Amino acid sequence: AFFAGLRVKDLDETVCRVSVPYKWFTKNPFRSTYFACLSMAAEMSTGLLCLVHLHKRNPPVSMLVVKTEAEYFKKATGKTFFTCEEGLMIKETIEKAIERGEARTFRARSIGKNAEGLIVAQFYITWSFKARN
Repeated sequence: AFFAGLRVKDLDETVCRVSVPYKWFTKNPFRSTYFACLSMAAEMSTGLLCLVHLHKRNPPVSMLVVKTEAEYFKKATGKTFFTCEEGLMIKETIEKAIERGEARTFRARSIGKNAEGLIVAQFYITWSFKARN
């Protein structure tokens, strides 16, 4: 992610926004952004929200991606911004995992838009949370 140039633009307990540039390292031969770079940004936008709510938790909670889904609507031919706005629902899922003592999953949505605000792609990253003993 570092070498691809991903950058966290906004992060709080409710929203995370990550950008992926359009440069030589992220471009594919079809003159668009590699799907793997788009996927990294989408996962990061959801995963950082998870980490915000897991930081210094007692008991500690493990997190793991268990499923990814993607839809592509437009070629990514410039900087793309992935935004996840589901931080509070992620927090609720983590709290239920701790409360019930069993693994819980959450399907987080990250929407990728270009600089003009048009949707380029939409990712769903399903996270599993489990309190450690």
